[in-house]
Amino acid sequence: MAWGIRIRWAAVLLAMVATLAGLSGQAMAADALNGKSLYLNGPVSGGASCASCHGASPASNVNGILAAANQPSVISNAFAANVGGMGSLFNGKFSAAELADLAAFIGNPNVVAAPAASLAPSSLTFSGTGIGQTAGPLAATLSNTGNAALNIGTIAIGGAAAGDFLLAGGSCANGAAIAAGGSCTVQASFKPTAAGARAASLTITHNAAGGSSSVALSGTGNSTPQATIALSAASVNFGTLLTGSPSTVSTVTVSNSGQAALTFSSIALGGANAGIITLGGSCAVGAPAALPAGASCTVTLQALPVTAGAFTASLTLASNASNGNATLGVSGSATTPAPALTATPSAIAFGAQTIGAAAATQTVTLANTGNVAIGFTKIGLTGNAGFNLGAGDCGVSLAVGASCAVPVRFAPTAEGAASGALAVTSNAPALQVGISGTGTKQATGTPALSETGPVAFADTQVGSSAAVHTTTLSNSGSAALTISTLTLGGNQPGDFVVGGTCAANGAVAPGASCTVTTAFKPVAAGTRSADLLLVTDSGAQFHLALNGSGVAVAGGTPSLTIAPQSFDFGAVVIGGTAPTRRFTLTNSGAAALTLAGAAYTGPFAAVSDSTGCAAFPLTLAPGASCDLLVRYTPLNAGTSSGSVAIQSNVAGSSWTIALNGQGTAAAPSGTPSNRGGGGCSMAADVTDPMMVVLVVVALVVIGWRRRRPLVKQKNHWSLK
Repeated sequence: MAWGIRIRWAAVLLAMVATLAGLSGQAMAADALNGKSLYLNGPVSGGASCASCHGASPASNVNGILAAANQPSVISNAFAANVGGMGSLFNGKFSAAELADLAAFIGNPNVVAAPAASLAPSSLTFSGTGIGQTAGPLAATLSNTGNAALNIGTIAIGGAAAGDFLLAGGSCANGAAIAAGGSCTVQASFKPTAAGARAASLTITHNAAGGSSSVALSGTGNSTPQATIALSAASVNFGTLLTGSPSTVSTVTVSNSGQAALTFSSIALGGANAGIITLGGSCAVGAPAALPAGASCTVTLQALPVTAGAFTASLTLASNASNGNATLGVSGSATTPAPALTATPSAIAFGAQTIGAAAATQTVTLANTGNVAIGFTKIGLTGNAGFNLGAGDCGVSLAVGASCAVPVRFAPTAEGAASGALAVTSNAPALQVGISGTGTKQATGTPALSETGPVAFADTQVGSSAAVHTTTLSNSGSAALTISTLTLGGNQPGDFVVGGTCAANGAVAPGASCTVTTAFKPVAAGTRSADLLLVTDSGAQFHLALNGSGVAVAGGTPSLTIAPQSFDFGAVVIGGTAPTRRFTLTNSGAAALTLAGAAYTGPFAAVSDSTGCAAFPLTLAPGASCDLLVRYTPLNAGTSSGSVAIQSNVAGSSWTIALNGQGTAAAPSGTPSNRGGGGCSMAADVTDPMMVVLVVVALVVIGWRRRRPLVKQKNHWSLK
């Protein structure tokens, strides 16, 4: 009977071990860091986390979690068997790859973000090169395939023939950092000092595994003098041209940097649009035109596009050069001629002016916004008497992008409203600017601005301010005037600030003046513009164009990646345990990023945790990341919504995490019941392994107690 009891206990213990193995959980991971996020935060789609039952780190082996180290099948089997209620919590919420990630994290709970370096290609082979001549450069790419910044130490060439190879540029640099997923290039050239095969290696030291990456360098030094071809440009771009109009001539210098004469066997154009390119210059084909060592010649190119759109071609110079044929890319685009003329302002309002008083003047600015020069046919006035033109500077033509001024004067000769138009005829569509005014015998104010604009501000860094510009409004009339409107409009009024002594509803006495100050404070990079409008009580209107360019903040625009970008906490009992969620903040830019703070709305709040982000303000290096912990504590039943707004130290840079949840009232108390499986579980069955453990322990104790009197009885029987 004792042996039978032992066998039964062994079977039960084996069942318990199998159950505990099924409970533990995660998979052989391709990405242990992602497994860490899944373990701490739960499925991406939302729900409970592994940490809620197994602790913040699998290393503590709470509930036997280490049984799933690098064993994704243990996790999937536990889900399938609904061990500890895990099936009801997680079935269908993790992909096979995520299960592998979870198991990898359980197997390596101390995993941290690390860079990974890859240098390709593994070797660079240069063509045969004359002694003392230079070939290349050739490039290799260093990529960071890890999840933390890759810091470059030094870049150097070593080996038996290190002196025959030179570092020749590239974007990699000593002390530089490459963000996760980023890359840079390093270039090397070959300048042999002796004949024969030459070899060396280019080595980049870094903070990734292995400490360094290398590329093998090889080339052959030629003792026989050879020609070497070099071009002064790698490509020619004609920019934007007009159809039917020839481009300017582009000249490329061809040099022989070798030690023997350079003979061209062919100089030819090819490609889709070679027919619109005219070739010329002093370079020629054949031995008589051979280019001596150290000499140079020229190739000229001119484009004459016939249709609108982009065009491309290529120029190939075939020769006896040791470094092979030389190829030059040719590109450009063409547009159909389209003359265009604009007027600012688009209408003039003089308001009321006193008959017999000095003429009031306003200026119209004509701008050539087309792609061909404007040829003026006539600039004149139509309408009532009292309007006339002042001396302008428009001339007979206006270049592309240029502008000129047309002064218009109003000196009414009769009472009542007067109207007319400034009419401009040219090779652009006809243009008219409406003019209005009113003649009166009463004394009026005569407003005038000290300038007609546009006001051009210096290029200004985003978030900074340019020097203040001042414009004067004067009243040369015989009565006071009142400013009825002083405001900004146009494309980007928010990028400009108005100030000064002039103000809406303010009065300007006869002979007096006030000032309007304007400042440029761009909120974004690029061209910015606005229109200052000033209107007086007499109806006079003045427009002053404002423009400037915003310059991006040095060091690049801050870039923060948040995973996940939103989250739904699901149903949470009011007054119950408040669930938390981790949001990973990663600096995906190329410069250090300082996060100034985080603002919370709704029933969501920050959680202080030693494994999360440091207190704000905090700085993340390129590629670095930290976890922001957020808790949901519903106060009322129903849907909850809110957000976390994260601000950086750069004006205008912020990021928002959208948050949702559902507050539910606690269930009313009734007859006590235990629907769980026991242990740390939300299961509604009895598959919790802790229940198995308790049952096994109880059976062992009962068996042991029963066995003791049995043994005593047998001994007693043996004494008889």
